[in-house]
Amino acid sequence: MTTPILHVVDDDEPFLRAVTRLLRAAGFEVKTFVSAEDFLNNTPQTARGCVISDLQMPEMNGLAFQEAMAMAGHTMPVIFLTGNGDIPSSVSAMKQGAVDFLEKRAAKETLFEAVRRALARDEAEHGKRMLQYEVRTRLSSLSDREKEVLGEVVRGRMNKEIAADLGIHERTVKLHRTAITTKLQVQSVAELTHLWLLAGKRL
Repeated sequence: MTTPILHVVDDDEPFLRAVTRLLRAAGFEVKTFVSAEDFLNNTPQTARGCVISDLQMPEMNGLAFQEAMAMAGHTMPVIFLTGNGDIPSSVSAMKQGAVDFLEKRAAKETLFEAVRRALARDEAEHGKRMLQYEVRTRLSSLSDREKEVLGEVVRGRMNKEIAADLGIHERTVKLHRTAITTKLQVQSVAELTHLWLLAGKRL
């Protein structure tokens, strides 16, 4: 099991050291980065935990960093720290999914609470991704024709309609449906639809 890590990103090295000591004293595991680029160049997409980032940084500021993380496939939640309150930036950050937007002088318990919420979100999102991966793996065991039939089934099509659309015999559709439910280990159309949606498919 991967241990969640707090990835702290700040170009102000004295503050970086201070907040790192504070977080480690509270029992959190911490990695530090002196810039957004430092994080992006040295952190795998599979990293777990959360990111605590300064908002105002040279080269790439916090909001640009948040966008770059998303483009690079990083899914960890983000908490922003800033030396100055900035309402437009905080609104933008929250719209893009940030967990919180705090001033650097915020009480330590406020920071710890934001961290706990971020780690809880990371755990929940990781669980969803693992479930989706499992479902997609199960769906990949189907043949191309079975996937076609499944797509029609979850749209509420009857066997006769599916057979006509695909140009096959109705009995063949029934055989495909049996194979699908066997491979996916489900019994009902409702269960098939649930797996279909979990895999990110559309009805």
